[in-house]
Amino acid sequence: MPIAWASGSVAVLFMRFGIFYEHQNPRPWTGERDEHRLLKDALDQIEIADRVGIDYAWEVEHHFLEEYSHSSAPEVFLAAASQRTKNIRLGHGIVQIPPGVNHPARVAERVATLDLVSDGRVDFGTGESSSAAELGGFLVDRSKKREMWQDAIDAITRMFVEEPFAGWDSEFMRMPPRNVVPKPLQKPHPPLWVACSRRETIHFAARNGMGALSFSFVEPEDAGQWVGEYYDIIESGDCVPAGFAVNPNVTVVLPMMCHSDEQTAIDRGIDGAHFFGYSLAHYYGMGEQRPGVTNIWEEFQANREHKGFSREIIEADDAPLGVRLMQHGLGSLRGAIGTPGQIAELVRRYEAVGVDQVVFCLQTGANKHEHICEALELFGDQVVPQFASERDEREAEKAARLAPAIERALARRRPAT
Repeated sequence: MPIAWASGSVAVLFMRFGIFYEHQNPRPWTGERDEHRLLKDALDQIEIADRVGIDYAWEVEHHFLEEYSHSSAPEVFLAAASQRTKNIRLGHGIVQIPPGVNHPARVAERVATLDLVSDGRVDFGTGESSSAAELGGFLVDRSKKREMWQDAIDAITRMFVEEPFAGWDSEFMRMPPRNVVPKPLQKPHPPLWVACSRRETIHFAARNGMGALSFSFVEPEDAGQWVGEYYDIIESGDCVPAGFAVNPNVTVVLPMMCHSDEQTAIDRGIDGAHFFGYSLAHYYGMGEQRPGVTNIWEEFQANREHKGFSREIIEADDAPLGVRLMQHGLGSLRGAIGTPGQIAELVRRYEAVGVDQVVFCLQTGANKHEHICEALELFGDQVVPQFASERDEREAEKAARLAPAIERALARRRPAT
């Protein structure tokens, strides 16, 4: 049954699927955790995802975040993935666009080139970064990073469409008129997304007419409220697009491991899911990192119990999958770790509240490559077909319904020069 948002508009239900890469690599970086093998395995996994009908492969950009993310050059990795796949969309999830990290012209050039070599399969997610290790490493002023983002995304989208780019003179970047080439294959530019970790950034995404890449690990019922608020803003006068097209979509990101036996799925996936949460908290809150010295994997194994990541509270008990189980909080982070039937049920809960895409993290912690490949094959065989029927038609209905609001929003955007 369709659902109604607070605004009274009707949501048309469908679901897209993605896989997400941080390139996590717990120490020691030898043998199965060699960086060369890590990247080659990930390319094999994306090739399987493309073949079994997964829609998106998302890749982060992080710098200096040892063990948590060894993905500092996503444009190179995604370019390699583009040559081994045919249909899967290649998502920057995200590019860090403060000019101190990436000059806007270099971002526009790299994204456009990737769009060309992939035959127009790029989605362009952006962010401003929030970890001290990254911002401090590039000497980015934390107090101005949101202003830098707003300035840079305006410049980048103009570089995509202006011939020549009219130039720029702001607090954060100066550039004379130049024709930034090549131009992207998708017109006016690839779909825009922004990283969201809190409710207020979901609103921020909507106000800027961008897809919301939510990394909040929220339950479906909580996500439903965020989705309603997001689309209310898209359809109101508060949306002023950051680019020259509006991308009205909301995603959620979850750990995943799929197996026909629930306990086997847990045994294969829960340590990786918990390390993801632990290492995230290490860099964005509770940890103290000594570059080249701190061993987060060892600390995780020693401290997970009293940091809220106990393995014992996750047991095969036929409880619904989700971010929290039995009210144990973040420590019971399980996500979509279970059987195909359990995962399909969880996806339906997100679908029922209007989430547009569920993105799965399988390559987390020390999860094994062969287990990830088996999970993708099983998910593609038993879960994807349940959500694929009539999806294109339903997305066309959604686009038609939102078209008047999007036209009004684009009219509020300052035009290209």
